[in-house]
Amino acid sequence: MADPRWLDDDEQETWRAFLWTSRLLNEALDRQLQHDSGMPHTYYVILAMLSEAPGRARTMSELAEVVHSSPSRLSHAVNRLEAAGWVRRSKHPTDRRTTIAELTDAGLDVLVEAAPGHVAEVRRHLFDPLTREQMLEFRESLRALLGSLDPRHEAPCARGDG
Repeated sequence: MADPRWLDDDEQETWRAFLWTSRLLNEALDRQLQHDSGMPHTYYVILAMLSEAPGRARTMSELAEVVHSSPSRLSHAVNRLEAAGWVRRSKHPTDRRTTIAELTDAGLDVLVEAAPGHVAEVRRHLFDPLTREQMLEFRESLRALLGSLDPRHEAPCARGDG
């Protein structure tokens, strides 16, 4: 077995800055949404991705792909969203094996109410500390990383999970 390519000092510092920044950002977004809207960030992203779909509906497979979730984890989250009355599930009209998740009017209302505070928190922690040039460079770096992690990903990140 070949020796590993250890990280040099700059790489180690970059790795740790990324690790802690991503963890703390996710925790801050989750905390804000829990406090202001009573939902975790994961649920907000699911609602946002449904809101952007034609007819506010996606198959569970499509939804799992767009939110980068396992089918079982997504199913658990959608169970909770359905219990809250924010999402409705139904069978596909021509393929009974396929389940469709649809954002309800109540779910859309919750999303619309949660969005301003969420966007303000994203802006405060992610965009306000950066210049426009830094933000654009950061976006290009993230696209390169996303392309490495998910080669099927072609489109820019969806606007609703911001």
